[in-house]
Amino acid sequence: MQRITIIGAGVVGMATASTLRREGHDVTVVDPRPPGEYCSFGNTGILSPGSIVPVAMPGILKKVPGYLMDPMGPLAIDWTYLPKLLPWLARFVAASELSRVEKIAASLRPLLKQTLDTWRPLAQWAGAQDLIRQDGYLILYETEAGYQADALGMRLRRDHGVVCEPLTADDIRRMEPNLRNVYIKGYFLPEQGHVRNPLRLTQALAAQFQRDGGRILQQTVLEIETGADGPTALITDQGRLPVETLVICAGAHSNEFTRQLGDLLPLETQRGYHATFEEPTVTLTRPISVAERKFFVTPMEMGLRVAGSVELAGLAPPPNYARADVLQAQVENVIPELSAKHVSKWMGHRPCMPDSLPVIGRATRFKNVVYAFGHGHVGLCSAAPTAGLVAEIIGGRPTNIDIAPYRPDRF
Repeated sequence: MQRITIIGAGVVGMATASTLRREGHDVTVVDPRPPGEYCSFGNTGILSPGSIVPVAMPGILKKVPGYLMDPMGPLAIDWTYLPKLLPWLARFVAASELSRVEKIAASLRPLLKQTLDTWRPLAQWAGAQDLIRQDGYLILYETEAGYQADALGMRLRRDHGVVCEPLTADDIRRMEPNLRNVYIKGYFLPEQGHVRNPLRLTQALAAQFQRDGGRILQQTVLEIETGADGPTALITDQGRLPVETLVICAGAHSNEFTRQLGDLLPLETQRGYHATFEEPTVTLTRPISVAERKFFVTPMEMGLRVAGSVELAGLAPPPNYARADVLQAQVENVIPELSAKHVSKWMGHRPCMPDSLPVIGRATRFKNVVYAFGHGHVGLCSAAPTAGLVAEIIGGRPTNIDIAPYRPDRF
């Protein structure tokens, strides 16, 4: 048994804490917020072993002006933040070269392939197995040009064994009759799943973790006290907390801690938004991806959620809920009969590395520190698989997949 302290109570942190506690370790989680109430609160709930297509794809730079000029587009940039953002953007564009994209997809597939197989036992342990669904999802296209533009992404999925069944317009109408009749083509990915309430899943893990003897401290970590062999304590707003083994799962804030340990990592926030239609008049039978507009619509137990958008503005500025308004308008166009008792709106910070790969592995200088962050758009998908890898690293066992692509010193 080891004494392990985890910074971060999001879905990655709580999945990791739960996995380590199930292996018998003494585990403490530290976070200023209650479990799941930061970025993990408002995602689209997708559990997708096939989400291996990186964000940066060939030709992305040419598309950016069009995205930015479109008021309904999927991208917004705070131009005052651009000088700080430029080094990250340079790495992002470099990662869009075709040979890099193919390697990234090949590196994501072994991690994400485990998504449902690793999530099911964790959810059952937490008494939340009812939240895991495997109904597949649809990828939809309004135009032939949009369909053809996605050809590389579909090839990458198929090359790595992801089942992608082509759909005609008639197929789409039959499967989701509440959609506007504008989609000419699509794909059905039957192996994919989703979570009916991401917040409740994280909360269920936290509750079972505590029942099983784990500790969650609602404290803010101010500093990592470090000795010759690595961290010895966390200095929090409530005092000094001794540590033996430290795991950093702090999402978009993780580099605030890695910097103190000598690892300067190119982590950036891609701010995402959602609008949730509570008690909707109509719904869907499964999630859909509106490919040309870059958003998902997911049926959940609290209503129908539309989520997506990328806003590059950093951690400090307040939410720009006009981005959520855009999503609301788009889904009302996609599902013309949709209305709701109430529409709630939210913004969260996706922790993104420029190459769309997470950071998983030991710190470069200290053996008693393990990193597990930077999962970007696939944090929920990869939380349980990442937890298993962290447990193997800490336990001194061979990892079930090659983690070299995720190493922190790859930049």
